[in-house]
Amino acid sequence: MDSRPTFDLPRPLRIGGLGLHLREWSDDDVADLVALYDDPEIDRWTPVVSPFDTEAALAYLAAAEQKTAERRSVQLAITTDGARPRGEILLFPGTTDDRDVELAYGVGAPDRGRGLATRAVRLAVDFAHRRVGGRRVVLCIEDGNTASEAVARATGFVLTDDAPVVRTAKGRDVVLLTWNHREGDGPPLGLGTGPGDKAGPVEGRLLHPPAGSASGAGAGAVR
Repeated sequence: MDSRPTFDLPRPLRIGGLGLHLREWSDDDVADLVALYDDPEIDRWTPVVSPFDTEAALAYLAAAEQKTAERRSVQLAITTDGARPRGEILLFPGTTDDRDVELAYGVGAPDRGRGLATRAVRLAVDFAHRRVGGRRVVLCIEDGNTASEAVARATGFVLTDDAPVVRTAKGRDVVLLTWNHREGDGPPLGLGTGPGDKAGPVEGRLLHPPAGSASGAGAGAVR
């Protein structure tokens, strides 16, 4: 399929499954966003500014809300209960080919090693294939980021022979390799992995907010 992805989706967008609730950011999340992104590993592997303080968080949310409102991306907090953010996952047009859907994510230090990234990526991949469209769903991972490479393999991505992507971030050139997911690649999507999950295929589902609820501010892409 060579059609371009579309991000004209209902708001506020919420996706649930695998013990996670992915939701849009709100202005109430500023302190949690600071705690999430003011972190050495986030600084090492993403272009997010460092130090990441309240002013940076407010600017991040404002920029993200604009992108979401303009239907240019999907940017969701990773939660286990619909409330406290424990990370972030993003879907946006591929920067080297806008027919692709590119994913990016980050998980806060206290919640690493719990499978949150793997589950969030599985939900996002399923959602992208079913609702966003596009040619491919891809991850662009810096060579040497073994944790992200492990998540890619666990969620059915395979390394492509695409030319390396070079981006400049924080005064240095970053070389990224492209990983591709196709429907049917890798292990079955949606095997229960969180507390209370049932084993077997579970499709990521839209969680419809109560009537009259207001949409929150989005978050900018971690690329």
